[in-house]
Parts: sequence; structure tokens; C-alpha cells
Amino acid sequence: MSIDDARSFGLRLRLRRLLACVCLLGLGASHAQTIESVLAPGPVIKGHAKVEHDCKACHLPFNRTAQDALCTSCHKEVGRDILQHTGLHGRHKQQTCRACHTEHRGRDAKLAAFDQKTFDHGGTDFALHDKHVGVACEKCHLAGKRWREAADTCVGCHSKDDPHAGGLGPRCEDCHSARGWSASSFDHDTKTRFALTGKHGKAKCDDCHAKGHFKDTPRACVACHRKDDEHKGRFGDKCETCHGSAGWKPSTFDHDTATKYPLKDKHRELKCNSCHKGMLYEQKLETTCVACHAKDDKHKGNLGRQCADCHSERGWKDSQGFDHARTRFPLLGAHARTACKDCHTDTLYRQTPRTCVACHRKDDKHQGNLGEGCAACHRETRWQAVDGLFEHDKTHFPLRHAHAAPTVTCRACHASQHEFRNTATACIGCHRKDDKHEGNLGERCDSCHTDAGWRVERFDHTRTRFALAGQHLVVACKSCHLSLRFKEAPRDCIGCHRKDDRHKGTLGASCANCHNVRAWPLWEFNHDLSTRYRLEGKHRGVRCESCHVRQAPASAAIAPLSSNCAGCHRKDDPHEGRFGQRCEQCHVPAGWHEIHSTTAPGLSNGS
Repeated sequence: MSIDDARSFGLRLRLRRLLACVCLLGLGASHAQTIESVLAPGPVIKGHAKVEHDCKACHLPFNRTAQDALCTSCHKEVGRDILQHTGLHGRHKQQTCRACHTEHRGRDAKLAAFDQKTFDHGGTDFALHDKHVGVACEKCHLAGKRWREAADTCVGCHSKDDPHAGGLGPRCEDCHSARGWSASSFDHDTKTRFALTGKHGKAKCDDCHAKGHFKDTPRACVACHRKDDEHKGRFGDKCETCHGSAGWKPSTFDHDTATKYPLKDKHRELKCNSCHKGMLYEQKLETTCVACHAKDDKHKGNLGRQCADCHSERGWKDSQGFDHARTRFPLLGAHARTACKDCHTDTLYRQTPRTCVACHRKDDKHQGNLGEGCAACHRETRWQAVDGLFEHDKTHFPLRHAHAAPTVTCRACHASQHEFRNTATACIGCHRKDDKHEGNLGERCDSCHTDAGWRVERFDHTRTRFALAGQHLVVACKSCHLSLRFKEAPRDCIGCHRKDDRHKGTLGASCANCHNVRAWPLWEFNHDLSTRYRLEGKHRGVRCESCHVRQAPASAAIAPLSSNCAGCHRKDDPHEGRFGQRCEQCHVPAGWHEIHSTTAPGLSNGS
């Protein structure tokens, strides 16, 4: 700022302060308006020039909040937008008018200037989409008109683009969108009486509506497709009865429900012209088989005209339609898969025999030995399948467990297929080679074994002379029976446990006198009751081997011992035999140093 400008600014500032003081001193209203006019920061735009000297038209002294109401009182359309929340002013966040529109900047100032490139059109009542985006503003906002006066309907801008020349009304948006004129969004299904389905949905409008003519378009198929009618009008004009919009082929006509003659199997593969050779609605066809197939009857009429009794629509060769169960010979098993000619050698079916041997005599491997009642053992499934039909339980040898099929075949026991009656029923008859005992246990295999298998799972050992108890129950058979000759196994303890005898035979071979089958350590021998020598005092804690040091003879249960004290304690006699061998006259079993209280006079303890 120059010195002159600074001086001028200071002068104006002092003048304003002076005028403000005059107003505060109570000058008249007319003087106040003059002062405000003088204090105006600059000229207003041309549109506001007529009220430039009437400050009250836009300002109220000392009340800035009232200024917006004065603006909308003149700009009524803006005020209406704000109240209704429409338009640019009604959609934006409420601000004061002067926040965007600043006055007193000169006659040619741009009071509503904005950046057209960054302006968000979504804040208006006409958001820009698709092809509207990027269009220059002047294309819609014409020169000389306000921004808000731009047209908001399609025809307002695109009336010259209407190929229908107004024939479909002004609501272009009913069919078209901002994506382009070609992309029609018209819902033909709900807005017309002809819903577009199938291939009609892919057809162009001009295919049906020639030259943009939409009203009074015919809806009948033949109106557009008469040239496509392969039937040449023989089936009438109601194409939709048989065909659908998905395509001419395949036909959608349901012969099963629309007529009294349902089509099945081979009939469903035929073309309509194969049966309907004349006018469809004038010629009625017969529904009997011979009406069309008389020339195909190989029976030459001998079996009547009811072809359906034997044949079906699956084909002439397929005679499964005939219910053979209605005859005296129902077809079961392999018979159901047998061709008719295998049993019926001519077309006179009634003379066919019904017995098995009539057809299967050459298949009888028993050569007639078992008679002609094949059905007693065999079934219709196949000759080899006799299980489940022949009841072996009715014989003297019911088949159970491992003997039952399919584990064992008939040939395994019946070597000859001609004779079954003389087959052995004893185990040894078939299993002599399986006898691992080599006949040592006789021929009653069933005494130990069962027909579930050779392995003996639960042999009752109580039936022998050696019942198993205690630890013997969990011992493997081979631990005692060293060979399959079971009868040779020893029954006394020492026979198996000699190596376990810690006494080295000094206590004899009758282990059971002290031990039991539960466990070796659990022994119990009552010396007082079982012998003639009661154990008293220190004798009770002495180990058996301390006294029994000699091995017993084979015939004795235990080696005989002396019952007097000197027998064991001769080396402990301090008297060296001078008092004899009756130690118990002075000493007691509690200890050598303890003597009887009734000892002879002259002897004392320790003598």
C-alpha cells in the first residue's frame, strides 16, 4: 500500500467513526440512511441497482440474521426450494445467503459464480447418470436463461431425436434410459397384453412393430409366423397349442393330457405326421394297435386283436407287457429273462409243457437218480443255486456254522452228484486227515470240537480228572500238554513245576500240602495240626529248610526228622552231652538262655 493510499484509508476510517458517533447521538432516520449509503463498501450488481439507495431492502440495522429472510422475500423461487428441500438451495446444508453470494463488488460482479468443472450435479433435482455425465453445461442450460430454468424432461432436450414423432407421448423414460436411446427399458410384460417370453424377448422391436407402428399390432402367432408353418395349415392357426416361445422345436404339446391317447415309449419318438396325415381337426384316428400295425402282426391274427396283452409301446420284440403270472406258469428267476421262443417253439403257446424236465432233462447231472422233482432242490434263478431252497435241516445232518453255505459247497461232502443218501454223517468221515491227535483221542471229535471250527475256544476241563482253577485257568494248553496226546499230561504239581521247587525236594512232591493254585507265594501249612511236632517260641520264625535239609524219598511226602532237640541243636549244646539229650527238661523254645523255673536245685540260669 502506498503512502497516499494509507492516508486515504485513514481519512475514511476517521470519517466513519465520526458518522457513527453522530448516529449514536440520536440523529434522525433520514440522516441515518444517508450515512449508511455513504458507508456502502461498493456498488451493487445491475440487478440490485434499483434498491442500491434503499439499504433496508436488504439489511436491517444491527440484525444480520434477518438478511436471509429479506433475500427470499424477493427471490421467492429460492425461498420455496429451501422450504420444500428441493433444488440446489433446498438440498444443500443451510448457510447464510452472503456465505455464497457477496454483494457490493461492482455492477458487473458475478454474484452466483461457481466452478462448472467441480460442481456436483447430484445436489440438484436432476442427477447426471450414464451419457448425461460429461455433457457440456450449455447443452442443457441455454444462454439468456437461468440455471434453474433448464428443462428436466427428455423431450425438453430430445424432441428432435424422437423417431416416433410424438406418437408414443412425451414420457420417453417409459422405454428409454440415460444409457442411450437404443437400450430400451420398456417392460413389455406388464404394460402390454403380450408378454415377451423365450425368443420373443430377444427379438427387435422392428421385427414385430414395422416402421415404429406399435398400436393394434396383432398377437396371433400366424400373423408373424405363417411362413414358418411346416404343417401348411393342416393343424389350424393355433400354433401356441403345440409350440412355445422358446422355439418351434421341440413341440410343447402334451399328448398325454390334451388327448385321450397318452404317448409312451416308441410312440413318443414318432413325428405327428406319422399318424396324423390329414386335417387335424377333421380326421379322428382310431386308438387300437391293429389300426396302424395290422401288417406287423406275426401271429397272423391267431392270438386276436388285443396286441397290448403281450406287447407294449417299448417295441414288438419287448413282450414284457404280457403278464405271464396270469397263466398257469408264472415266470420267476431266470425264466423271466428267457426268450419266448426258447420255450414256445411255435405261435400256439398253449401246448407248451410246464414240468422242469420237459426243458431241462439234458441239464440233469443226477442222471435221473433223484427223480423228476427238480423244484425240490433247485430254483428258477439257476441250477447251481440250491441254497435256501433245499432244506438240509430236514435230513439227518443239519448244516450249521462252518458247514453252512457258502463256506462249504455240496461237492465238498457229496463227492458224487449222482448219489447223496449214503454220505457219512460222523466228523471223522470227512475230517480224518484233519485229526491232529492221530486217533489217540478216539473218533468222537464232537466231544471237544464244534461245527463252528476246529479251534477249541472253551473246552470244559472239569470233565477231566484235573479241574482247572486259579492260575491254571489262564495257562495256555501247550504249557502243560507238550504234545497233542493230551491224556499223557501229568496231573501232580511236581510234574510241571519241578523247576519251580525252591525246596529242592526236601519237602517232598506233595506241593498242594502248602501251596495253592492261586499263586506259589500264597502258601499255608499248619505244622501244629498236620504233624506231631508243634512249633513254639523261636521255632515259629524258622524257615522250613533250616530243619528239613535232606531230600525226601520218592515214596514219602517229606523226609523224616528227629523230634528231640539234639536232632537239630547238637552243635548248640554247651554241656557237650553231659546232661543228656532231653534239652526240654531245662530249656524252653523261647530261647536257650531261658530255662524252666522248676529247675533242679543247684542249677541256675546260665549253668
